[in-house]
Amino acid sequence: MLTKDGLPACPVATAVQLIGNKWKLLIIRNLRMHPWRFNELLRDLQGISQKVLTDNLRSMEKDGLVTRTVYAEVPPRVVYSLSEIGETLKPVLDSLAIWGNEYKELISKSNNTDKK
Repeated sequence: MLTKDGLPACPVATAVQLIGNKWKLLIIRNLRMHPWRFNELLRDLQGISQKVLTDNLRSMEKDGLVTRTVYAEVPPRVVYSLSEIGETLKPVLDSLAIWGNEYKELISKSNNTDKK
């Protein structure tokens, strides 16, 4: 996990460093619903490669946002979920969803006004 000294001084830069790419945000979006197995995430996240998913999950696990649970079964079952720290991102995703919907409405109104 990162230490406070290893993070940018700016809190926005810290957030961007931790979750500031398309795939991390979409992985978090999925994990907030329920825990997922790797292949379930791979199938659901259209366009992500196995390597990119692996790299992002490892990075988020290292940063303390995601928990990886390995079950001692044959074959082994691995499940990813949001950690306690990762759960604190739920309001951030909620705010992004609200803003995304508002943006769509504004663009739609703007496009309708431009056509008149």
